[in-house]
Parts: sequence; structure tokens; C-alpha cells
Amino acid sequence: MTSTLKQFRSRALARPDVKKAYDDLAEEFAFLDEVLKARAGSGLTQAEVAARIGTTQSAIARLESAEPKHSPSIATLQKYAKALGYKVEVRLVKHSRRRTTGSTAQTTTKVAVRRSA
Repeated sequence: MTSTLKQFRSRALARPDVKKAYDDLAEEFAFLDEVLKARAGSGLTQAEVAARIGTTQSAIARLESAEPKHSPSIATLQKYAKALGYKVEVRLVKHSRRRTTGSTAQTTTKVAVRRSA
């Protein structure tokens, strides 16, 4: 990361509204990072993955993007993962944070892409 980019990021994240938006997207971007690393590790292009699961390259590009209007189904994620030699694991993980309006812990869904055995 260049010095200018680091400075911009530091200034932006100093703003509470930007920091909250950034933190709110952290899990989504971590998942997308796993997806992209899995495909890179498989050595396949988007077009090759698309051919394996019977869809288009543009559909794979949407799946791999942070496009907020696109939310693939678990079945689609499973097909994608299988084409790469992976499997999808879905689990609920309790947040350690507490809601500000009460003492009930929040629950989140985690989806991970793992190499098949």
C-alpha cells in the first residue's frame, strides 16, 4: 500500500461513520477473500468454473464481487465450491459483542469455503 493510500485510509477510518461502515463489511470481505483465494488456488479461470457448473462467466464474476444486490444461494455456493474441489460450511457463531439496547448476544451466520478431503 502506498504512503498516500495509507494516509487516506487512516484519515477515512478516523471518521466514526466510515469506521462503522468498514467494520460492518469486514465479514463479507473476509468471505469474498476466501472465495477468491480458493479459485486462485484451484488454478481455474472464472470461465472454467462457469463451464463446470453450467453457468456464465459473468454469473461467476457477480458471485465473486462485493455487489450488494447479489446474494447467491447456498446451493450456488456449494456448486461453485465443488467445482474448485472445496465444500461450503455454514455455521452460526455467537458474537461476543452485546447489543446496546439489552444484554442479548447477537448471532451471526458464517459461511466458509474449505478444501474437500
